[in-house]
Amino acid sequence: MVVVGFQGIPGAYSEMAANKVFAEQSYTLRGFPSFDKIFRAVETKKLDYGVIPIENSLAGSIHENYDHLLNHKVWISGEYYLRVKHSLLASPGAKMRTIKKVYSHPQALGQCAGFLKAKGFEPVPYFDTAGSARLVAEQSDPTIAAIAGAHAAEDYELSVLRNSIEDDKKNYTRFFVVQAKPPRTKPKAKTKSSIVFSLKNVPGGLHKSLSVFAIRDIDLMKIESRPLKGSPWKYLFYLDFAGSIHDEVIDRALGHLSEITTMIKVLGSYSAAPLQ
Repeated sequence: MVVVGFQGIPGAYSEMAANKVFAEQSYTLRGFPSFDKIFRAVETKKLDYGVIPIENSLAGSIHENYDHLLNHKVWISGEYYLRVKHSLLASPGAKMRTIKKVYSHPQALGQCAGFLKAKGFEPVPYFDTAGSARLVAEQSDPTIAAIAGAHAAEDYELSVLRNSIEDDKKNYTRFFVVQAKPPRTKPKAKTKSSIVFSLKNVPGGLHKSLSVFAIRDIDLMKIESRPLKGSPWKYLFYLDFAGSIHDEVIDRALGHLSEITTMIKVLGSYSAAPLQ
């Protein structure tokens, strides 16, 4: 049985993603208070896997986790897209007309801003969606509610006042599965890879770095820049592209890239996940 870590408490979207990813094998889940603790537990092999969110289709990238991918010795071995459906949860007996304040993570509040404004509810930021559900359950106050996944209602014995209250129904969070070492077998089916690199201070450096992929018809899927600590106004570049580091064309591209970079770290090659 493998041990899988996620950030948050029972009812969190990360827990839901972990359950989906490992549904076909024997596993046990452990919740952690921070992303850093998950990365450390994976790195030291106290966890077999960690399931971490890396970006949301509406709110954008989770920069903290990009930094952790650089600073910890872990390998991306999978990805998963979770369709995020927000629900309005309240204590049993509460009604839509009794609600005055709604608690949730700031991103969830932002993703439901139109609904909250239309209903005249006051949004109250809280550290976590599942945590806000637990708070509402503990308070037993018919004037407060939480925005969380409908599955959190079962964990905390709450009523679902309304499902799918997000303003944009195409709301997805992309998760990475990380482990301490690269898998022994090559990913199956369509493959993606992720790397991070820093550039030499040369004219047109970024253009040249991307050209090593373009001239080989390698599909670039995402580029993300992050500040290079200790070097003001210099940057790290995270890149996702189609293919595996085991492919000859990718190996040649990375060799070419190394000529104009000061550092390259391969973060992983993994099977590309479909939208659910």
